[in-house]
Amino acid sequence: RPSLYPSVISNTSKEMSAFSDFPFPEHFPVFLPNALLLDYLRRYAERFSLREHISIRKSPDFATTEQWNVITETGGMQTLHICDAVMVCSGNMSEPSLPLQSFPGIERFRGQYFHSRQYKHPDVFQGKRVLVVGMGNSGVDIAVEASRVAAKVTISTTRGAWLLSRVFEHGYPWDMVLNTRFMSLIKTNLPAPLSWWLMNYKVNRWFNHENYGLQPEKSWQVREPVLNDDLPSYILTGRITVKPGVKEFKDNSVLFHSCPEEEPIDIIVFCTGYIISFPFLEESEVRVENKHASLYKYVFPTHLQKPTLAVLGLIKPLGAIMPVAEMQARWVSRVFKGLCQLPSQSVMEKEVNEKKKNQVQWFGLTFDEVLKTEWLVYLDTLASFIGAKPSVLGLLFTDPWLALTIFFGPCSPYQFRLGGPGRWVGARQAILTQWDRVLK
Repeated sequence: RPSLYPSVISNTSKEMSAFSDFPFPEHFPVFLPNALLLDYLRRYAERFSLREHISIRKSPDFATTEQWNVITETGGMQTLHICDAVMVCSGNMSEPSLPLQSFPGIERFRGQYFHSRQYKHPDVFQGKRVLVVGMGNSGVDIAVEASRVAAKVTISTTRGAWLLSRVFEHGYPWDMVLNTRFMSLIKTNLPAPLSWWLMNYKVNRWFNHENYGLQPEKSWQVREPVLNDDLPSYILTGRITVKPGVKEFKDNSVLFHSCPEEEPIDIIVFCTGYIISFPFLEESEVRVENKHASLYKYVFPTHLQKPTLAVLGLIKPLGAIMPVAEMQARWVSRVFKGLCQLPSQSVMEKEVNEKKKNQVQWFGLTFDEVLKTEWLVYLDTLASFIGAKPSVLGLLFTDPWLALTIFFGPCSPYQFRLGGPGRWVGARQAILTQWDRVLK
């Protein structure tokens, strides 16, 4: 789902979020409100005739047929489908994580509290004193929306966050500046001290995070940046206050660590993330532990004899999710058809275990969550499996202007339709005109 609440703007620009053979309409804004993103998805579904519902179990004779029984329900009527292969595309935001046991005193709090997944409209905060627990993108978005109608809004964060603006250097979209092949080469190859200095310099050019109480607690670990254009000014004007982690809840107030005074509150919004789960699958099919599923390249279960089950979208790339999910689908469909082969089970299991050691790097530094990965590196990896990765060196001799645009310009998804299966004749033109659509 594009967003849980109507007015939220997407965090990635339209050129970087588009499916690789279906650019956004030119008149759409650079960063899309929820309604327009949903409109785009509907247009895509209509363009490619995708509108044609789910318990999944191995068939009784799975050992010989390797087929799946899929039960769908529409209008109260259940239908059984016998499938040769299944793609699970439920993502990682389906089951809210609400660890109330981690918040002493919550049982005696007399006000209202709920998980961010239940939030729909800021009217619920009218005239209230609001506490937002957590400082991911959802938490900050909700705090900003609430501050326009609430009496007071406080954000509680134990870790802090790096905050980026959608309006980046020279007024261009952040992801079109950062997600380039040139920048990716720098990010993954700089020595640690230099990369640490560069990261601090980049994120603190807008404002000094420490002055605003936002400096990440373990700032040498790169975390997913929070995208919001309003938070710094809302802190400056007193509409939002940033506090440390919650120490204890009282009947109608909260006590924070390192803060001696209680703060009165009426509503708590827990922005505490999600649990990865697949309630329609048998537990043995996709094993999940410590927010990580044992999947090769975040897609294929490693224990099946034949790859007939795939999981799409269970990943947190530092960029738009739609091109990633599309590339996964392109790879999976060719594996299902036998046109691409997976490595041996032992090789896949070895790589999955290495991922659990959390060795993903950005600007040469290590991430603290297994699902996070470098966006362009991952796209290139899957594209190379199906022969869709563009060759910059090869294009230098045949189409030098296109080669330079691909290397120094934004890595828009159209690059992965220049060649290989599913080649799109409009890909070159879409790449060369991407800035025209942004400026329009």
